Amino acid sequence: MKSFPKLSGLVAAAHTPFNKDASLNLAGVEKQAAHFSKNKIKIAFIGGSTGESHSLNVDERRQLAQRWLEVTRGTELQVIVHVGSNCLTDAAALAAHAQKVGALAISALAPSYFKPKSVADLINCCAAIATAAPKTPFYFYDIPVLTGVSLSMPEFLAQARKKIPSLAGIKWTNADLYSYQLCQHVPGNFDLPWGNDEYLLAALAIGATSAVGSTYCFAAPIYHRLMNAFAAGDLATARKEQFRSCQLVQTLASYGYMGAAKATLKMLGVDVGPARLPNTNLTADQVKELRAKLESLGFFEWIKL
Repeated sequence: MKSFPKLSGLVAAAHTPFNKDASLNLAGVEKQAAHFSKNKIKIAFIGGSTGESHSLNVDERRQLAQRWLEVTRGTELQVIVHVGSNCLTDAAALAAHAQKVGALAISALAPSYFKPKSVADLINCCAAIATAAPKTPFYFYDIPVLTGVSLSMPEFLAQARKKIPSLAGIKWTNADLYSYQLCQHVPGNFDLPWGNDEYLLAALAIGATSAVGSTYCFAAPIYHRLMNAFAAGDLATARKEQFRSCQLVQTLASYGYMGAAKATLKMLGVDVGPARLPNTNLTADQVKELRAKLESLGFFEWIKL
């Protein structure tokens, strides 16, 4: 049975950079990568939910992956490429391309229009993708709140490696802490990077060692302190940092999370442009209001290195 190195620490779920007209802005990747490195992020997860993957066409997704691998080549920053799609043929093509350009791993969420109705169906979908990149670790991306696919992840892990030799684990963006614990004990030493920023501490308490999230793009210092405090047994500090995360997420979500998150990054000098429809963007007045709220919270002090 194959075994893969597990992820550790924070993995930033990167935004896809767009120009003002919402066209792809590949020149924006370099500044994102530099910002991640400055904030001690060693892995970027690109083209996922935060990366608005379902609002990108296949050629744009190839270009995005290629640019990220070009920019990070020779640096400590590594790249995981999300390749999932409602069209499995497209997903397989993206997986093959990600392997070709040197991705650390690939990940794919479940088809969400015509949905797999059983664990066996889901395994077949994932196998169709992973076999196109057999040398690259594969993570199923479980995010039922967006896909509407809510199947047993312990059963998935117990059965899937027979058909998916490259299966490394699950990118876990799922509120089900019970199933998360069960998955930790499925034979196979699977990796389960946590995907819910606003309650990372709960996951650490039951064994998580890595996390993939969008707020790590602009608030990584909060979570570095949280993880360090937890490791040192300082739960009071860890809880304080986690509550800061909750306040941040609540504030951004009140404006429409995607547009507000991109606006926040721009405040930090990393302009990733607007969100594409159907996500929405903030008006100029809303951006001013958001900045005032972030200042009131103490956000810009929280993220000092």
